[in-house]
Formats: sequence, structure tokens, C-alpha cells
Amino acid sequence: MQQREQLAVTAGGYVDSGSFQSDLERIVSYPSESSTPEGRVALKSYLDEVIEPAFASLGCSVERFDSWRGGNNSFLLATRQEGPGLPTVLCYGHADVVDGQAAAWTNGRSPWLLSDEGDRWYARGSADNKGQHWINIVALRLLLEQRGRLGFNLVFLLEGAEEIGSPDLADFAREYRDALRADVFVGSDGPRLAADSPTVFLGARGGVTFNLTADLRSSSYHSGNWGGLLRNPATTVAAAVASLVDGHGVIRLPELLPAGIPDSVAAALELIDVVPNPGDPESDPTWGDSALGPAERLYAWNTLEVLALGAGNPAKPVNAIPGSASASLQLRFVPGTDTANLESAVRRHLDAAGFGMVDITVGHSFPASRLDPGSPWVSWALASLAKTTGRAPVLLPNIGGSLPSFVFAEVLGLPTLWVPHSHPGCQQHAPDEHLLKAVAREGLQVAAGLFFDLGTAATPAGSGSPQTSVPASPAS
Repeated sequence: MQQREQLAVTAGGYVDSGSFQSDLERIVSYPSESSTPEGRVALKSYLDEVIEPAFASLGCSVERFDSWRGGNNSFLLATRQEGPGLPTVLCYGHADVVDGQAAAWTNGRSPWLLSDEGDRWYARGSADNKGQHWINIVALRLLLEQRGRLGFNLVFLLEGAEEIGSPDLADFAREYRDALRADVFVGSDGPRLAADSPTVFLGARGGVTFNLTADLRSSSYHSGNWGGLLRNPATTVAAAVASLVDGHGVIRLPELLPAGIPDSVAAALELIDVVPNPGDPESDPTWGDSALGPAERLYAWNTLEVLALGAGNPAKPVNAIPGSASASLQLRFVPGTDTANLESAVRRHLDAAGFGMVDITVGHSFPASRLDPGSPWVSWALASLAKTTGRAPVLLPNIGGSLPSFVFAEVLGLPTLWVPHSHPGCQQHAPDEHLLKAVAREGLQVAAGLFFDLGTAATPAGSGSPQTSVPASPAS
């Protein structure tokens, strides 16, 4: 049996033997919520007691940056240098989790105690992201045990606040650019397209939130005595929203759209069939731009979503015109969208539409990024996954959600390969988060195969394949 095949057998056996379950049981027991002071204490313990020793056992030098610059994010940087002429990979994961929501878990489950039930392991962090970065760490260990070396240089970065927006990650990357220098980035987060579909995605949509508010008066006034004389802020805000996005989800303001869909992205999406997974809601074929296919709407276009809309007391309305109303909106956007001028563009539009009394405030924003699907690193990664699984993997130009991929693509200028080890129905950020056993098993084999190929086969390292822009074609 060849070394690569033997490594896949060893990786599968690590899961089958119960060793991975024992590891997972330990790592999810740390309630490392980045949103609370107590969680950040648990995160430090997780790094102290689990992660740092794991990398030390791989012969890595480890640097810690706890509460970097006095902020809420902490970083761990593990490095193993095997030779100046070898390719270097930068890996990434996040050690924090979202709120455990302990009271909402079903069937007596606890977010911090692993529940082994059928084909699932339930616990907070099992899928997002402890289970995923641990799969990659174990894959590195199995490769090192088999060959005595990796065959490449390793830089592994873990952060501690991805779930609260990765504060300071971009600044950290800029300051430690030399330490993070690599030929390629490999991260594991988010879901596969489907549980049985090994997937590579190349970036993520960005997001920016903004509020529209009409605060017209301090009190409410009787609708019979004042109806027809007083401007209704709820009607006004609803109309302002409708002037930006219509009742069928089509964005009406051109400044909120990208210039088009790049040809290479469109070609990749032609192979994608968006099919709901078990338990998912059915998509609405009448929602969104009818000129675009489902995959294009989800992965290659922008959406403007109303996250909240409020005025008066919907649970107990009274016969009064409310004094104020507000709406919270979120633009999910792809590369090529001018979000720097979003506030001024929306302001001009509202004024022109007669909604000068509606205020706009822009909130949190995170950029979009996407590696050109034509990058030689993409075909290399797809070939590796196909060799391991015996199936053609799925290529997504980017996921519909958001990750800090732009830090690695734009700040560090790296080709970005995301190889997820979870599935869409994993209930991340919700009660009953879980990791599918079959996906974890295959994910460990995929990761081991990818690292094996990085250390033994020809790679695009040094071929000049940085993050590049690609020509866009109009969406039609």
C-alpha cells in the first residue's frame, strides 16, 4: 500500500477507534465564548492546556498574544520550519465559540458535554470551529508520525474572537506579516455545499449593516384626531426600505450592486445545483433577481435583507400614530461592490426620493474577498480532494456568509483555500450544534491527503499565483 493510501487508512482508523471522539469531548468542554469575560478566561485555558501542547508535540515553536493590545482578541502562532526551499502553508482556525444557549438545547443535552447520538456529535464548537481546526491538527500529527517530517513549512494561526467579528485580526496580520508569510492559505470553517460533497471555497461575501430611522416626535397621537395631518414614521420607513429593495428582494439602488459576475465565477457556478438539505426551508423561486440563477444569487450577487423593522407595539397595537420607526438592514455583498460610499449613496437616494427625514447610520462592516477560480492552487486542491475521496469535489467561488478571508487574501496577499469539515445543517450558532461523524472522518482523510500532497507533490508554490482580480461580465 502506498504511503498516501496508508495515511488515509490511518486517518479513518483514528475516528473509528474512538480517539477523535475522545479528543472532541475534551476540547468542547472549554466554554470559550468570546462574548463574555468568563468565556475569554476559558479560551485562555483551552490554549494553555490543549492547543499549545498539541503544537509543541508537532515540533512547533509557539508564540502567544493574549488579549493583544489590551483588546478582546487573543492569538496563538505556531511555526515549524523544515527548509527554506520548501513550500509554506498558513493554516487558520478560531478557538472561540458563540454563546452556549444552554437552556435551549433539547433532550437534556449540554453545550459543554459531548453527546454521542447516532451519526452526530452534539456540543458547542463541535462544528464551529474546534472540531474543524482539530481535524487539521490531527492530520498534521498523523502525517508527521508516518513520514517523520511534513515536507513543507507550517504556520498555524488561531484567533480567539472570530465570533465577535475578529477584532484586531487585520492589524495583527499587518504587524506580523513576516511571521505569517506563506505560499498558500488553507483554512477550515463553514459548511460544505452538502454533507456528502467534499468542498473547496475561495472566499466569502462581505456584510455591512445600517439603520434607517424616522424619529419624528416624542409622543404618539390619536390616529382619528391626527390621521391625514401627521406623517407616519412607520409608513415612511417602510417606503424608504421599499425604495432600496422591492417586495421581491430585488435591489433597486444600483450603487448597492457589483459591476457584474466574473466569467470564471459564472463558469464555476454553472456546475452548482442549490438543493436544500434535509431540514432546510424550501427556497422561493420568485425571490431575488429573476435574471440570475439560484447559485448566482447566493454566491455571486448582493442581497439587501431587512433584519428588523419596528414601530409602536406590534403585540398590542393602539389607535395612535407612532412617533418613531426604524429598520435594520444588512447588505451581503461580493467583491466589486463599492461599500466605502454606501452611506453617501443611500443618503443621496433618500433625499431624492423625498425621505430627507429618514436618518441613516452605518454599523459593523466586514469586507468580501474571493480567489480567482482560475488560480493554479484551485486545480491543485481539487485534484487532491478527488484523489482522497474518489469523487469530484465541489468548487464554490465563495460562500454566501462571511469569514475573515479578506485578511489572508488582501492583507497578506495569499491564495485562499477553504476546505470545510462540516455540513449546512450543523446548527452552528444555534442550540444542538453538531458534527456529523461521517463528515469528520472524511474530513480528516481529506486534510491528511492535502497536507501529504503539499509535502510530496508538485505545487504552484513560487509560480506567481497571488490573489488577482478577474474580468467581469454583466449579470444577465
